[in-house]
Amino acid sequence: MSRPVYLVDDDEAVRRALVLLLSTVGVEVKAFSGPESFLAALEKLPPGCLVLDIRMPVISGLKLQERLLALGVGWPTIVISGHGDIEACRRAFRNGAVDFLSKPVDEQDLIDAIQKAQDILDRSEREAAERAETADLLASLTGRESEVLERIAGGFTTKEIAASMAVSPRTVESHRASIGAKLGTTSAAEMTRLWLQANRHP
Repeated sequence: MSRPVYLVDDDEAVRRALVLLLSTVGVEVKAFSGPESFLAALEKLPPGCLVLDIRMPVISGLKLQERLLALGVGWPTIVISGHGDIEACRRAFRNGAVDFLSKPVDEQDLIDAIQKAQDILDRSEREAAERAETADLLASLTGRESEVLERIAGGFTTKEIAASMAVSPRTVESHRASIGAKLGTTSAAEMTRLWLQANRHP
């Protein structure tokens, strides 16, 4: 597991036990005694997954989860609780929690949840990199080429594109050839996929 794990729990005994457990299976773990110290360090932390205690003074684990989402930090989160609070569980999952574990935490359940969280983070970063690469490709198109591509993605035929843009079909084909050269594909389906990828919200 190559991604760091950020453990936020105000119970020192729990922090020590979980740090020891995770260290023995090769997990890089950084522990925080509360949300305040974690938030103070957040700006300098590389992306990782979070293990949050649900009940902490001042700022609860759920409140921290919500604050991070408001900041645009969507790191996968595992919530742990010493109380069987179903509503808190629902709220954590609504906020995108990967798992909700009860204390005392089963070691294998925690390790499995962290692996799942790290897989999610890896996938999210790959998708973000692909979106950025696609955005760069589309940024190389001229304004007219972008208009043509948008219509291709909308399922328009060459004649329909020509009519909608008040140009000749030959001009559309010329734009389409240039689009294909820049995007590295002549497939309408692949052009559509790239356009949708760039215009879909993460």
